[in-house]
Amino acid sequence: MKKQSFGSYEEFLAKFRLEVPENYNFAYDVIDENARQDPTRLAMIHIDDAGTRRDYTFADLATQSSRLANALTEAGIGKGDKVMLILLRRVEFWVSMLALSKIGALAVPSPALLTQKDIEYRVNFAKIKAILCEDSVADRVDAAQKACPSLKVLVSAGETEPHPGWHDFDAFCAGKNDIYVPTGERPGGEDPLLIFFSSGTTGQPKMVEQLHSYSLAHYITGVYWHDLEPGDVHLTLADTGWGKAVWGKYFGQWMAGATVFVWDFRGKFEPSALLDVISRHGVTTFCAPPTVYRFLIREDLSAYDLSKLRHCTTAGELLNDSVFISWKESTGLPIYEGYGQTETTLLLATYPFMTPKPGSIGRPTPGWDIVLLDADGNVCPPGEEGEISVSLKKGYPAGLFNGYLEEPERTALVLDENYYRTGDKAWMDEDGYYWFLGRVDDLIKSSGYRIGPFEVESALITHPAIVEAAVTGVPDPIRGQAVKATVVLAPGFEANDELTKQLQDHVKQVTAPYKYPRFIDYVSELPKTISGKIKRAEIRARDEGNN
Repeated sequence: MKKQSFGSYEEFLAKFRLEVPENYNFAYDVIDENARQDPTRLAMIHIDDAGTRRDYTFADLATQSSRLANALTEAGIGKGDKVMLILLRRVEFWVSMLALSKIGALAVPSPALLTQKDIEYRVNFAKIKAILCEDSVADRVDAAQKACPSLKVLVSAGETEPHPGWHDFDAFCAGKNDIYVPTGERPGGEDPLLIFFSSGTTGQPKMVEQLHSYSLAHYITGVYWHDLEPGDVHLTLADTGWGKAVWGKYFGQWMAGATVFVWDFRGKFEPSALLDVISRHGVTTFCAPPTVYRFLIREDLSAYDLSKLRHCTTAGELLNDSVFISWKESTGLPIYEGYGQTETTLLLATYPFMTPKPGSIGRPTPGWDIVLLDADGNVCPPGEEGEISVSLKKGYPAGLFNGYLEEPERTALVLDENYYRTGDKAWMDEDGYYWFLGRVDDLIKSSGYRIGPFEVESALITHPAIVEAAVTGVPDPIRGQAVKATVVLAPGFEANDELTKQLQDHVKQVTAPYKYPRFIDYVSELPKTISGKIKRAEIRARDEGNN
């Protein structure tokens, strides 16, 4: 598919059509095809924690993934089997994803922070047959294995000797054929491709299944939202255990002909180190969550050569006006926001041919019929808040999940023949731009007002004393609910009544006065899921227990 040029969002919406070929398989149709046409083309730049750079061509990835596919097939892994990957940002992650796609086995990308209990739960729930992981994770897998009867094949990657019963990744692949020929019909199209365990802030994680057509739906992510061209070097800062990795460093970027840049840092994130990597290796396009941009703008950006950087995007949480403005003043580059979920691809975004509105998540992606629904299921007009929903009345879009595996009741709560309901609230302005308010369950009802936690959190973190903030509602006999902020202080600040008054006054000045937090709780850290999402439900439960 060739990139088209569009002069406006309206033209993009009217003319762009995503065509999904029959039996599409990303590994064969993109990686192997690129390797056939131009084997020396650069596919990946990998920088390890010691700063060592390794370059990989499409031919390298095609060959290595075929060797692994052959090794896994010989070990008994076949079409439909589920394979957990815990590989951080090692090259083996991309090789494994491609190999499983060629076999027709389902990859289950998983974070390295999983505990023994987490691994046991997920392996048994998904009936995982194999695990390919970092050697540092092997101890936890060993501890979980005795309670996991489905687990048959274990492969570890790293510098240490593999545990008894494990295969060493390199030795496992050594001597295998450079070409993989699938047994039976080639997997693709509407066959299952992968499973994400969604990191919900309440309850056990859900299994989100995506089909092979999901990969092609990320063409828009890479080609239009990231604005990639052949030869671009793209860095998305994300761990491979989460869906954002395939959004930003896998499908769409290689479909665009770009080079995927991987910075495999370990330990504490250092913004100066990230800026140095971007500068030294000529990164041209960049995507990171707003929190990363907040750290970057505190650095002396003039000390780094960012001249090759031409396009910046963000997703995963909401971008504050102050961060957008500071970044643009320092680099000359706006930040283009996007919104989607594990269950979808890119639903809403600000594209390069649109004028960004700081704080807006943009406008609907072609192919996705987005509406806002009120509590009665009616479509909301501009200016009225509602639940972000995907209308299915004109068809089922490529990239929308089939449902939560093994959980039809949970699926029925969000997905029926007419709509997929995201559980997120937003409102749309007169120009068609959407503005995120928060999760449906997180909205605060106080004295007749409906207050989104993000609005108050955004105001709080513009104060130099605040590093992080989580806003929740607490019961109030007069107002119904009162706004409460749980905050983490920056070094050099001390919690006291004077600071509380300063923060309350600051919020009144930045946003509507009625939204100010009547209570402020100072903590050393916020409760979060392993994917970094704030557990507001846990804060609310703790507050209710203290009453």
